Amino acid sequence: MTLVSVVTPSFNQSAYLEQAIRSVLEQDHGELEYLVVDGGSTDSSLDIIKKYSGRLAWWVSEKDQGQADAINKGFARARGGILAWLNSDDYYLPGAVSAAVKALEIHPEAVMVYGNMLAVDGNGRTINVLKYGPLSLEDLLCFQIIGQPAVFMRRPAFEKAGGLDTTFHFMLDHQLWIKLAQQGKIVHADQTWAAARFHPQAKNRAQAPGFGREAFRILDWALRDQSLAPVLARIARRARASACRVNARYLLDGGQPRPALRAWMRAFALHPPTALARLNLFGSALLDLIGLGRVREVVLNRRSRRLNNRLDPR
Repeated sequence: MTLVSVVTPSFNQSAYLEQAIRSVLEQDHGELEYLVVDGGSTDSSLDIIKKYSGRLAWWVSEKDQGQADAINKGFARARGGILAWLNSDDYYLPGAVSAAVKALEIHPEAVMVYGNMLAVDGNGRTINVLKYGPLSLEDLLCFQIIGQPAVFMRRPAFEKAGGLDTTFHFMLDHQLWIKLAQQGKIVHADQTWAAARFHPQAKNRAQAPGFGREAFRILDWALRDQSLAPVLARIARRARASACRVNARYLLDGGQPRPALRAWMRAFALHPPTALARLNLFGSALLDLIGLGRVREVVLNRRSRRLNNRLDPR
């Protein structure tokens, strides 16, 4: 049986950390090691980690250079042939690890597999179901986003990619997926494996503008890469428009509708189909600007209630 190593980077997320830890330790895959890398939390995170320390392969609490550095540190200690990381405010669904291992066994040519993902709020209420599909290297360069908690990688591919780039703090995962896709096939499994939590302290809300900046950094990095530059040249306008669309989405999440609207309009000017594929960003930003943002909230709340009723009809 293949050993799977899961790393959780953590910093001051005690409200959610225990659920993340339990979701890993309660997986049914027999060969699993779990490592927790805490960045020197000042809340009650250490008490939670120590509570489960006897079931951890390794843990540490010390100042680091950010999320990418913490994850790299954990993987450097890991022994598994399959690697994954789970942020401290996210969690796995039951059977996720064994399903990912099976997917990699079915596809020996794959360097990475990814499933679908739930989006949940701070209370664990489902607000969206994120279903993906097969993606190419071109799709990734055009910022077709994969839910990071539902990703599992082969260790040799991760090491060949050079690990995570510690200069990235927001789109570190997406840049890694591109580096992995350069090496071989990435495979989608149409199963829901994990939940990502969206709450006010999460980076996608608290530090939203950083995502757009790093999307453009990824394009600049790809242009300097000899193997990626020709691919990017074929889709240049679509890729640039996609980066603008990513920027619009996160600016809207961060409560900045005017810059979000400008970013969406830039995407439309570069490549109209890319912008129109997320026309909802335009509409939501406009509603916020004219003082009707509450309408958007009502629609999202209704969708969330329908989803939760469908997922748990009790």
